[in-house]
Amino acid sequence: MKFDLECSITLSKEAENLQEELNKFLKDMAGEEARGEIRGDKLHLRVVSTKKRSHQIVLFLYKRLAMLFGKNRIGLRDIHLDRYDIEIELDKEPIKEIEVPYAKVEFDGKKAKILIENKGEEFLWENYVDRIIRLIREKVERQYYEGKKEYWQLIWQSEEKKEAWNKDPSEEMQKRGWIKLMGKGKWFFFPPAASIMRAMEKIAIEEVVKPLGFKEIIQPMHVSFETWIKTGHLEGMPGEIYYICEPKSREIEEWEKFVDLLKIKRKVDEAELMKNLKPPKEGVCYAQCPNIYASLAGKTIAEDSLPLLIFDRSTPSDRYEAGGKHGIERVDEFHRIEIVYIGTKEQLAEIREKLIERYRYVFDDILDLEWRMAKVTPFYLQQAGIVGKEEDELKGTIDFEAWLPYRGDRSKEWLEIQNVSIVGEKYVKAFNIKAQRSQLWSGCSGIGLERWMVAFLAQKGLETENWPKAFKKYLPELPEMPKFL
Repeated sequence: MKFDLECSITLSKEAENLQEELNKFLKDMAGEEARGEIRGDKLHLRVVSTKKRSHQIVLFLYKRLAMLFGKNRIGLRDIHLDRYDIEIELDKEPIKEIEVPYAKVEFDGKKAKILIENKGEEFLWENYVDRIIRLIREKVERQYYEGKKEYWQLIWQSEEKKEAWNKDPSEEMQKRGWIKLMGKGKWFFFPPAASIMRAMEKIAIEEVVKPLGFKEIIQPMHVSFETWIKTGHLEGMPGEIYYICEPKSREIEEWEKFVDLLKIKRKVDEAELMKNLKPPKEGVCYAQCPNIYASLAGKTIAEDSLPLLIFDRSTPSDRYEAGGKHGIERVDEFHRIEIVYIGTKEQLAEIREKLIERYRYVFDDILDLEWRMAKVTPFYLQQAGIVGKEEDELKGTIDFEAWLPYRGDRSKEWLEIQNVSIVGEKYVKAFNIKAQRSQLWSGCSGIGLERWMVAFLAQKGLETENWPKAFKKYLPELPEMPKFL
């Protein structure tokens, strides 16, 4: 690897008389790696290194140059990156060319040549260079797993069950007027459908959440960019987030033209609307756990409060699904119970087993589903060598899937209805959540109420006489639909 950085420092006044003193300073501080020349009120530095990163050396020198020039009543006003040539070795040869912001990148086998020019001091102080290098490595690595499926391993499957019918429950509920599409991927539930969903929620709360000691919280539905940056959602799925814009002002005078156009056109003038909105700084809840972690940021949890067991059911989640929508099981807005657990590795292992036990009871004894469990690990984690390491065996996700008879083939037509995940230190570190003595891990389990509902109705139908007796304890009878003329 090689780092060749040319930069310039603006001084508060001319200082060419300090050239000799500068030469000695640079030799003492950086040996042969740094050279400098003072021209008027500019100090031009060149740092070439094959061991350390030149931008780190320059920032180290900058702080000490302030003392050197300060003795002569000369201040350092700013530092500017003029040109930076970087050569690094990659683990793999790129399959195709890539682009990154702020830099030009060329490849020669596994060698990447990076050129950065004409950047202000924020670029150096905020460590953009290291992030660019990391981004290039990530993009090359991603080329080797793009398009690959997740690692999936069946770990348990129930016996086959006799289905009540083979129709799509969403289509049939629409025909009966139980549900109505209210926009892209957003549904209105009339009393019969709403009562089924509330029964699913009651089962989840009374049979899973409360028996295991989870306590309820209520959170806002808006999530800040700062939170999503820490969790990785904003870089991982920016095209799936619904963004929120605040109005620039609530003064009616500022909105007068928008209102006038609305009255005349009877539709929204989008260009005029955008003039009155601030750029987004937050979005609608994508998953409930980010705000839960953000609420705990910087806190130290007492040992006798471990494991911390909390859940939220107050906040709908919104995801832009584009062309992937179907019925109520794949939507833009859905309702979940989000379970979050924070504790030691040993405590989380026990919690996972208890959750699996309670879900098994619900799916077998109450809903009477044909279902299965699978160990799921994203392909990129396999490539990173995480799967199979003993210390990482607990990390990952177990998916619970139910067969959908209306889709047909038992070999492939399954819907993920539930998961249990352990993410290790990822989020507790990101939000600086600590314990008095213990090393903390965390995990989550999302109960998708629409998914439970679809799996149940797909196998048992809409006629209540085909429903299991155990389920009818939670929903003895369906409320009648309103009559519309």
